[in-house]
Amino acid sequence: MDKQNKEVTIDNKEIIKVTASGWLGTAMEFMDFQLYSLAAAIVFNEIFFDNEDPSMALIMAMGTYGAGYCARLLGAWFFGRLGDRIGRRDVLFFTIALMGIASTGIGFLPTYAQVGILAPIGLVILRIIQGFGAGAEISGAGIMTVEFAKKESRGFVGSFVCLGTSTGTLIANGIWTIILTHCTHAQLLTWGWRIPFYASFVVMIAAILIRLFIKESPVMAQKKKELAQLREELAEQAEKDPSNKENEEQALKKAEHTNFKSSMKNFVLAGGLRFGQAGNSGLMQTYLAAFLVTYLSVARTVPTDANMIASIISFFTIPFVGWLGDKFGRRTMYLILSGAMAIFAIPMMLLISTRNTLLITIAMIIGLNVGVQDLFALENIMIPELFGSLHRMTFSSLAKEIAGLFATGFGPVIAASLVGMALGSWWPLALMMIFFSAVTFISAWLSPNTNNRDLNDLNDPVIDRHGKKRHFNETNETV
Repeated sequence: MDKQNKEVTIDNKEIIKVTASGWLGTAMEFMDFQLYSLAAAIVFNEIFFDNEDPSMALIMAMGTYGAGYCARLLGAWFFGRLGDRIGRRDVLFFTIALMGIASTGIGFLPTYAQVGILAPIGLVILRIIQGFGAGAEISGAGIMTVEFAKKESRGFVGSFVCLGTSTGTLIANGIWTIILTHCTHAQLLTWGWRIPFYASFVVMIAAILIRLFIKESPVMAQKKKELAQLREELAEQAEKDPSNKENEEQALKKAEHTNFKSSMKNFVLAGGLRFGQAGNSGLMQTYLAAFLVTYLSVARTVPTDANMIASIISFFTIPFVGWLGDKFGRRTMYLILSGAMAIFAIPMMLLISTRNTLLITIAMIIGLNVGVQDLFALENIMIPELFGSLHRMTFSSLAKEIAGLFATGFGPVIAASLVGMALGSWWPLALMMIFFSAVTFISAWLSPNTNNRDLNDLNDPVIDRHGKKRHFNETNETV
């Protein structure tokens, strides 16, 4: 099949709308993520579980947090496949609605004191619904943006979608800080904890309204055109060779299946690239708040304040890292950031163990930017570049969510268990951060630099549909 892919000229206004849509969707996801993670760390162990054993209640609260990541995996598969078939835009309406409705619903749940075991059951059900919608939301929003952006500025433009992480985290932490500052403990347990979840509804409506006015990705139009051309060629071949028992649809499915198999290597690499950012996020944005309050007796506002400051700073670091990725290569920046986080893990926990508010804040700001936010600025661009347009949304979503399930979903539970066995010591957290970062470093080392990738190509950039390795020249163009 003739593959003379040409970049489609996109109106800058359309790029702005798509970027704003992705930004709000990502803000919604990370707002929900942070609202739930802080609630799980600060109050859910008292509200939704029998708190006779505080350590066990905290572990169970982290467990319900992980349940959502199991659902995200199903959502990634379901909505990813749907997005590759019917288009990104339509699927993103469903994902944002599920997330917003489920998150808002958590605010209406009765407590353990009111209904007993039904309270955590309701929490898990809504968390599963929320996770199912989130499974392809952030991947789909990122893919939409990079498929609209120009090749030479893909990282910089795509980074503005990643600012949704800072926006969502900032809003969630801001709300929690206000509540924790102005509510007594009794008020917090009675009604204060519900307010943050009601706020999700506002963001959901804003995201849906913007998505009403955006167009479908130009890559999807090119993909449908190429597949139609492939069908025509297969039909012509069938007419020339009537003895061939395979019809064109069977041959097309076979070609797609071959492409599916050829993407396995990139799938593993994509999961590794996600693993470090997801694992560090789960530890620093979820469990660390509980660790500070439970074991170090630090004020509950300290981790929320640190998250807010880190989010504000990331408004500058995320676009800068996106620009650096365009200039020097996303693979190079991945190696620098993941390596730096692995080195910083022990000094970070030593600073935190001093119980000094200023040192804790500085340590968390550096860790959150280097090991979470800035890696995400690279991840959201490079992972879609690792796959051809035929299965891009499916593979990107699944790779992210499988890595997220093990790293972010189970990470806080494992951390809570290890720290409990270590009698409240910080070293299990440092070792986990080093492990997460090392996996990403190795994955980046084994990955190609995808900056010059043509996203209209049906095939992935390392192995083509026929299983043959593709080679790259010095400018990373296939030869």
